[in-house]
Amino acid sequence: MPVLVSFWAPWCGLCRIVEPMLQQFHATSAPALKLVKINADENLSLARLYQLKSIPALFLFVQGELVYRQDLLGDRHHIQASLAELVNCLGLVAR
Repeated sequence: MPVLVSFWAPWCGLCRIVEPMLQQFHATSAPALKLVKINADENLSLARLYQLKSIPALFLFVQGELVYRQDLLGDRHHIQASLAELVNCLGLVAR
C-alpha cells in the first residue's frame, strides 16, 4: 500500500491550509493510499533524516521506497498541482 507522509508543525499556517486539501485528496482520489501526518517539531530525527527544507512537505513511499517528494509548497494552486502530480505518480506506480 502506498504511503503519503505529510510533515507539518502546529505553528505552520500553510500546514493548516494543506490539511483539509490532503483529507479531500485522500477521500476522493487516493482512498487506497495510507495518509500519515508527522509533526516535524516532535520528530526532529525524521526531519533531519529526510533533510526537510520547509514544511509542509509531502513524501510518497511505495513498498518502502521514496518515489515522490515535494518541499516548498507555495500556495493553494501549487498544493493542488502537487496533489495532481501525486495522482499521476500513483498511476505510474500501479502499472
